[in-house]
Order: sequence, then C-alpha cells, then structure tokens
Amino acid sequence: MSNSKSFPPKVVVWIKELRAPFFIAIIVPALLGTTIAWYEAGVFNITRFMLALIAALCLDAGTNMINDYFDYKSGCDLHPQYQEFSAPFFGGSRLLPEGILEPRDVFVAALLSFGLGGTIGVFLALETGWIVISLGVIGALSGYFYTKLASRGVGEFFVFLNEGPLIVIGSYYVQVQTFTVEPIIASIPIGLLIAGVLWINEVPDYVADRAVGKSTLVVRLGKKRAVDGYTILMIAPYAFIALGVVLRLMPPCSFIALATLPMALKAIKVAREHYEETSKLVSASVATILVHLLTGLLLISGYALTIFLDL
Repeated sequence: MSNSKSFPPKVVVWIKELRAPFFIAIIVPALLGTTIAWYEAGVFNITRFMLALIAALCLDAGTNMINDYFDYKSGCDLHPQYQEFSAPFFGGSRLLPEGILEPRDVFVAALLSFGLGGTIGVFLALETGWIVISLGVIGALSGYFYTKLASRGVGEFFVFLNEGPLIVIGSYYVQVQTFTVEPIIASIPIGLLIAGVLWINEVPDYVADRAVGKSTLVVRLGKKRAVDGYTILMIAPYAFIALGVVLRLMPPCSFIALATLPMALKAIKVAREHYEETSKLVSASVATILVHLLTGLLLISGYALTIFLDL
C-alpha cells in the first residue's frame, strides 16, 4: 500500500528542522567578535574563526531540535491554535506534529549536534585556552534545557546571552586569547535584538504556551505588557550603540547602525496595534529579524570601515 502523504525530500526536511535560515543569528555575532579582534589587535585567524562558528552553529542547531522535541512531547506544538494559523516563526518547525519526522530521530540528532559542537570546542580550547570550554558549557546546557528555562521565565535571558555576548566574546577570545570591554559593549545590542526576535514570536504562542504550563515572560506578563517589554528590547540597542560611541568604547563609524531605527519603530507600531492578531504580527516578526540582521551587519561594517580608513 502506498503512503498517501507526500513528504518533501529528507535534505529539505532537515534543513527546516535545523532552522538553517536562522543561522544568521549565529553568523552575525561571530563575525562581529572576529572583526573587533581584527580592529583592536590586528589579528584574524580564519581557521579559528571557522571552527568557533561551526561549534556555535552546532549548539544552536541542537538547541532548535531539542526545543522542538520537548515542545512536541509537552503537547505545546499540538495545540489547536496552530491548526488555525501557522507561520515560519511560530510554533516550532511543525515537522513533528505533522508526522514528517520521528521524535526519536530529532532527539538523537540534537544530541549528535551538541556532541559535535562540544568536540570542536575541546579542540579550540587546546589551541586557545580552556575558557572556551566554559563558554561552550554555558551554551550547551542552557540550549539543552531551554524549554525548562523558558517555562521559568528566563529563556529570553539565555537567548540574549547565548546569541549575543557569548558568541561575540567567544569569537573575539579565540582570536586574541584575552578579554576587553569593547566586545562586551558591542555584543549587548545584538543580544537584545535577538531576544526581541524571540519575544515577538512568543506573543502568538501565548495561548499554546500557557495551556501546557510553559510560563515564558510573555505568558507571565500578558500580551499587552509583553509588547511594552518588546518595545524596550527594540529601542535599548540604539541607546547602547550611542553610549558606546560617546564613551569611546566603540568607533564613531558604529553610528551607521542607527540607520535601522526607523524599521524598528515600524515593527513596534505593528506590535502595539495588532498584538491580538496573529496574522498581522508576521510583518513585525519579519521586521524584527531584519533589524537584528542589518544592525549587526552595519556594526560589523562600522568596525571594518574604521580598519580600512585607518581612523
């Protein structure tokens, strides 16, 4: 008997499960940390950059898959609201609820991804120092337990930490084997904006998350107050960039990252007017993702311009 379901090719399926298009959230901070190392110390080791990037991508992929697995097991991704409306940003990859992938396969793939990231981290530690292991352990443990952390209202903080400061500082450290204030300051806007991406995507998930006891900050605050929090997350990065330049902790060319502020304000406007209308929040989610991407690229460009113009 032939299977009546028509599934996409396995490669396409796993790319979707890994959420590969969202790897840009890892690539941008990795590039930023590496560029700051080049700006401050004149150092760029491409091998170490690539290894650190691949390790971070493995941890991110593992986090995405294990979160899908636990959300499916808890019943969150099976909630009827996702039958009414779904989008690429809400309710996980949808591959487990639709029966396209088996839960066990996703769980094993997540563990393999964490394992590969950890193995690369050990190799990097042998080359650059064991502090790399500490950063990796924080990322791996918070990634594996992300669903539980989110249920306790701290998932957003760990997304900020893991996809902002940890990657920027880690990418900087593997190049120069030391710490300075600048990569920490520069990492905060990136971390806040990726937390903003998660935050706005949690608003449509409010009903399903609350139904299974996944008490994210959005669930704890309620949609209306959560939008106030989203507003802060979208405005604060620009204040940090301006402050960093004024205090001479970031080069003046970093000001070009303020060019994304109008897009951020537009996303805020949509969120504040339509937080109860899931279909209309899609545009705010897309805008937030673009603000994170473009702001990060402009910060990187600011440092690169400073290097090449010898400012």
